[in-house]
Amino acid sequence: MVKHNNVIPNGHFKKHWQNYVKTWFNQPARKTRRRNARQAKAVKVFPRPAGRLRPQAAGITKKLAATIGIAVDHRRRNRSLEGLQANVQRLKTFKAKLVIFPRRARKTKAGDSTPEELATVTEVQGPVLPIIREKPAAEFVKVTEEMKSFNAYDKLRDERTNKRHLGARLKRAAEAEKEEKK
Repeated sequence: MVKHNNVIPNGHFKKHWQNYVKTWFNQPARKTRRRNARQAKAVKVFPRPAGRLRPQAAGITKKLAATIGIAVDHRRRNRSLEGLQANVQRLKTFKAKLVIFPRRARKTKAGDSTPEELATVTEVQGPVLPIIREKPAAEFVKVTEEMKSFNAYDKLRDERTNKRHLGARLKRAAEAEKEEKK
């Protein structure tokens, strides 16, 4: 029996929850479709943006970069100096090879290419300044008996133990040295 002034139990269990379930079975196909769309767009708007170029330290402003086909990524962080220098070099090469047509044929502005350069322009086919990474040459070494007998697991365990007991061993050595002085 229900005590006090409680609500009479009236469960609403006929809500057809199956109709409200959201599934994501189309996620892999959608990923493929987006990727294909990105590639098609890159082909359509070629040559901008020119791959993974970033204006950074090459003396190109963000505003100018957007107009000459360089993608600007404000979230980018340089992890290494070598990568930054390689990127800056690519940008400088890109800017040197770049031919900028004037907006109006009769009015040329600063930064536009000269009429001689405009006369000799050819369209670039293929990727613009592809990133080429040199693969380090592998060194081949004759396998010796010492190499074969070496047990890496045991060595790692020994070094781990040495590291763990380093403080105690140094303390013990200092105490022994103190005892010798007395």
